[in-house]
Amino acid sequence: MNSRREFLQKLTASAMAFSILPEFENEITKYNNDQPYDGPVLRVAIMGLGSYGTRVAEAMQSCKMAKLTGVISGTPDKIKNWQTKYNIPEKNCYNYENFDSIKDNPDIDAVYVITPNALHHGQVIRVAKAGKHAICEKPMALNAKEGAEMVEACKKANVKLLVGYRMHFEPKTLEIIRMRNAGELGKVLFFQGLCGFRIGDPTQWRLNKQLAGGGSMMDIGIYAVNGSRYMIGEDPVWVTAQETKTDPIKFKEGVDETIQFQLGFPGGAVASCLSTYIMNNLDRFFLNGEKGFAELQPSTGYGPIKGRTNKGELDFPHVTHQTVQMDEMAAIILQGKQPVVPVDGEEGWKDMKIIDAIFLAAKTGKKTAIKW
Repeated sequence: MNSRREFLQKLTASAMAFSILPEFENEITKYNNDQPYDGPVLRVAIMGLGSYGTRVAEAMQSCKMAKLTGVISGTPDKIKNWQTKYNIPEKNCYNYENFDSIKDNPDIDAVYVITPNALHHGQVIRVAKAGKHAICEKPMALNAKEGAEMVEACKKANVKLLVGYRMHFEPKTLEIIRMRNAGELGKVLFFQGLCGFRIGDPTQWRLNKQLAGGGSMMDIGIYAVNGSRYMIGEDPVWVTAQETKTDPIKFKEGVDETIQFQLGFPGGAVASCLSTYIMNNLDRFFLNGEKGFAELQPSTGYGPIKGRTNKGELDFPHVTHQTVQMDEMAAIILQGKQPVVPVDGEEGWKDMKIIDAIFLAAKTGKKTAIKW
């Protein structure tokens, strides 16, 4: 398997969609009805026309508040194909050298950066300087320093910076968060996040430190990092970590194969997580409290997500994650909507700060404090 995205797609491809419960009143159900929408629409250019960019583009065809209006790519053939498929005019097509001129294009309000990790920093800053809102795929940068610079650049340009946390809008995930906030699980004690798959092609950019910034942790591992935070509802204050490498040829210096890490939270909860590029069948979140528990398995795949708690199965309708994400992000940008779980640049920066600490703890073998 060549990428996290292929893994996530195949992991849940055979799962059956869940029936819609009549009592389900979550706002996400609006994507299942035929109510017309005649408000403002966020016009989006996608930067990076690879497999995930294609997935987002396809999902956006069902959006009500977001529309694909432009493309940015270094591959002319891809641009031509997208022009034909999505009816994108020539004037809305750019390459990586000239996309700064989007500043003069009223057809584009925001750019979704879906390129290798190492490119996010510079590209988001250029988007901000062009006066456009930036949506950046996760991880947002190579480290917390870059993330902070991206946040500052967008603030300075008075544009929004959002990060592609699609799970922050997923209904079963949001139901667990609601239960936790309502006290139905009691005091949160423990979280486990298992994220991994066997990566394929050894020449791909995800195994190139210069482009990826690491290995599994900068790809599939960020789900466990971010998931620990939104499931527990706090930011960790310490981390310990251990790295294991069984194939130093495929996983060269600076490219992690497997990292186990433990997080401590101010309320007393602890998390035990695994990020790996060498094991399949790992996509599980488990949250334990004094009064109950919640489990998601699959927890971060493209869906349907499966979940249960001490009260029984979670049975909410599945809607394509990227469709919901882009409509919700449009509402954030256009209407100032506040999501249940943040998806802004500061949220992405927090994950980078934790990942920096994980790498340091794995290198030194010491418990590392995380100061906010």
